[in-house]
Amino acid sequence: MFCKKCGSILIPKRENDKTFLECPKCGYKEVAKSIEIKEKKEKKKAKENEIEVVHEEHEAMPVVEATCPKCGNDKAYFFTMQTRAADEPETRFYKCTKCKHTWREYS
Repeated sequence: MFCKKCGSILIPKRENDKTFLECPKCGYKEVAKSIEIKEKKEKKKAKENEIEVVHEEHEAMPVVEATCPKCGNDKAYFFTMQTRAADEPETRFYKCTKCKHTWREYS
């Protein structure tokens, strides 16, 4: 519901046994019709002394054919980033799938 005076969202408020919708900006109030206010609290189970272990590293980048200057592997992850002025081309970065060495290539 929205305020009829200023258009802000009306917030439900409970006074005594009646529920009103009240505007936080201008103070406009109206009686709420068939509104139910519920509180929902989720209880989280305490997991003390538990550590999540990740066994594999998952890369979300595409793999391309590029020769690693460090180990000679022919596959690398590929991503681009704007490292210079906006009118300059993007810088291409490669990360070796074998030794994880990262290098860049300018255009």
